Amino acid sequence: MTATLEATAPGLFAPRLRAMTVGSVALISLLAFESLAVGTAMPTVARSLDGFSLYGLAFGGPFAASVIAMVVSGIWCDARGPRPSMWHGLVWFVAGLVVAGTAPAMAVLVVGRVVQGFGSGLLSVALYVIVAQVYPEELHRRIFAAFAAAWVVPSLVGPAVAGLIVEHVGWRWVFLAVPAVAVPAGLLIHPGLRSMARAAVTGPPAGARARIGWACGAGVSAALLHIGGQQRGASALLLTAVAVAGLLVCAPRLLPAGFLRAARGLPTVIGLRGLASAAFVGAEVVIPLMLSRERGLTPTAAGLVLTVGALAWSAGSWVQGRIPKPTSRASLPRAGMACITAGIGTVALTVAPGTPLAVGVVGWAVAGLGMGLVYPSLSVLTLELSAPGEEGRNSSSLQLGDALFAATVLALTGAVLGAGAAPGVRSYLATLVVAAGLALLGALLSTRVTPRPA
Repeated sequence: MTATLEATAPGLFAPRLRAMTVGSVALISLLAFESLAVGTAMPTVARSLDGFSLYGLAFGGPFAASVIAMVVSGIWCDARGPRPSMWHGLVWFVAGLVVAGTAPAMAVLVVGRVVQGFGSGLLSVALYVIVAQVYPEELHRRIFAAFAAAWVVPSLVGPAVAGLIVEHVGWRWVFLAVPAVAVPAGLLIHPGLRSMARAAVTGPPAGARARIGWACGAGVSAALLHIGGQQRGASALLLTAVAVAGLLVCAPRLLPAGFLRAARGLPTVIGLRGLASAAFVGAEVVIPLMLSRERGLTPTAAGLVLTVGALAWSAGSWVQGRIPKPTSRASLPRAGMACITAGIGTVALTVAPGTPLAVGVVGWAVAGLGMGLVYPSLSVLTLELSAPGEEGRNSSSLQLGDALFAATVLALTGAVLGAGAAPGVRSYLATLVVAAGLALLGALLSTRVTPRPA
């Protein structure tokens, strides 16, 4: 991991920034590992604690808590700087892991997962604000490329490592091992936070309470999406419909004004991030199922196809981090969304039995490359378009849009795949076409990331 980071961003390891960079990237890796590893461990957890009735809540609860925490963290960071949110996030994250890892019953584990989710939401926004306030602007592309690399290793090895831990040590250590790394990572960040100029303490901005209230509504709706996605038949459709309606009411009030009409500047930046996430995740959930059922691939072989996309994502992040100054604000997002569109469209060709499997593998690599170009560049644009004191709110909006778009598309994709007796060619093609359409919409809107001249 260190070698990857040094190759990606040598300027990040200047003496003043070295500990901050290592600690921040380590925390991002832990957040990624925990979100990926829990899915592997949870069936064993549910059997051990006789808690299948709370299985959906064990995923939906922490997601809802993270949505609320992102909004709280944005308000807190803008009012008091990132330090309080950072330390509270670390404490909540570690405490939740300890509660989950020592839980005597499934209900207690769900409580721990909710606490952990709240902590991860606080941390994720605080780390973005730290980037805005600690790193010089010319290093923003590189630090966000490093954050992307921090997701790659967990996505490659996280499920396998979690499986080994569950089989040979016990499922509780999937939760209990993480604090042993999270606390030292936080301590590495501490000197850099201490050297930051202490922010002037201000009261919460106007409308903060209402914003938290809308966040609670969005969080509950997001939890219903997760729970509904694990149901079948009429109950799944009902829960999904209620959840989507709740998100349509609540989410626009948490995102920048003009978001729904793709107003120029920040609203479009936030929208593109959500569209990219929804397109990629919507295709990613279909690919292993399609390859296993239609092409006869083993789960391991189908997983390796997803690994190609993860590696290409890392490569795209590295490429955008090495571009000193793009020709325009729109160039990288436009190129990335075009790659995602073309890549998912190419993957859709493999629905036809005569299409060589290699075509789909190449397509998914192109989509991953596009994500690597889009994600860090939109993070950079968010900070670039944020006025001083608004980095927290805007970073919160960026991550909220990302999470809520992805959750909605996952739930709807699950409903399509589960609508018939069994998934088939038509359902695979429909979901992949929708995913490619979302990416194409993003490509068409990408020129609007540039605000109108004043």
